[in-house]
Amino acid sequence: MEPHYMRKPIAVRSLYGHVMHELGQRIVSGKVKPGEVLPREETLAESLQVSRTALREALKVLSAKGLIESRTGVGARVLEKHLWNQLDADVLAWRCASMPTDDFVDKLVEMREVIEPAAAASAARRRTAEQLAAIDTAYRAMDAAQTLDEWTAADLQFHDAVLHATGNELLQSLFSVIETALGTFFTLSARTASNFKYSLPHHHKVLEAIRRKQPEVARKAMQSMIADSQANLQQSRGRARKKAGA
Repeated sequence: MEPHYMRKPIAVRSLYGHVMHELGQRIVSGKVKPGEVLPREETLAESLQVSRTALREALKVLSAKGLIESRTGVGARVLEKHLWNQLDADVLAWRCASMPTDDFVDKLVEMREVIEPAAAASAARRRTAEQLAAIDTAYRAMDAAQTLDEWTAADLQFHDAVLHATGNELLQSLFSVIETALGTFFTLSARTASNFKYSLPHHHKVLEAIRRKQPEVARKAMQSMIADSQANLQQSRGRARKKAGA
């Protein structure tokens, strides 16, 4: 059974939603390349076994996400990646479905390095007693986790609680957008370690710095946590390459 965070992002409630999901995955996974023109409407609708009306609705949504551009007489053309709405929940989910790729993981780490240390410092300055309790609860759930799924769910809860403790609603909204990608990253990181709880001490340092209202200590603790998880993944890549070359 798939973990809950891998099931969440795309709710397919309609025929056009199913078509959007299918075409979106093909584009984001690289099965259909930027610059390529999708088959004509009647051909595509027939191959997907849907009406042209459902197909058109799906194409409208994909266009709004920046994946395609429709032109009269030309058809729907896949746009370059830099034009995609990369933080759209569906686009992120489609990228995660084709994970892991070294390039995407590296970019996700870079995004975490920019956002999370600053968020931890802000949380240490502004957190309320209630927000601290939420971070502490998540930490205890991580400590008590018996399975990888339980660990990942608690890890997401911890980082969500830290971002909420900043009191910045923009950062809070950002977490809901990147939750799927972070869930995938946390699972990859924990799975490649000999003990999936290996990063628990880093989380404890962040928690205590926020508890004691020490912004710079919280910032450095979060930086160390991210660096450690990146190093763990890089070691795993190295082992995999050696095995492949053996």
